[in-house]
Amino acid sequence: MITKTVRQNAVKVLFVDDEFIEFRALKKKIADLSEPAVDVEYSPSLGDALEKIRAARFDLILLDNRLLPNADFRETVPELRGIGYTGPIGVVSTDISGGYFQEFPDYGVDFRIGKDEIDVQTLQHIIREYVNYDVPDFWKDDYSI
Repeated sequence: MITKTVRQNAVKVLFVDDEFIEFRALKKKIADLSEPAVDVEYSPSLGDALEKIRAARFDLILLDNRLLPNADFRETVPELRGIGYTGPIGVVSTDISGGYFQEFPDYGVDFRIGKDEIDVQTLQHIIREYVNYDVPDFWKDDYSI
């Protein structure tokens, strides 16, 4: 039997992008999202994101592919994983067609998505797939959100 985990609080999302306008665009796109409740926090750099992750719990990280001075997710995601973040990380990019995007699982990335693809329905789907897990009853003692 599968038990649906019911979330009591808002889903905490950390959006990491060196372009603040991208954060504003995301907030505008998901303004109508009420189920589940989502609390999106912004980080302009990898260093700032690392500090926020050390200080608070996030259910999901949406990470811009290119953050200066780092080259791309192949450098940034291992740093996030290196401080112990085990939650889902999605790489967000204007163009996800590059061949190196096929390597994303090797670097600890859970999914990749184009910036133009993010909307209310997509974010709801991502949360259902990566944050709200269906857990078998016999795992309930070992697993809690």
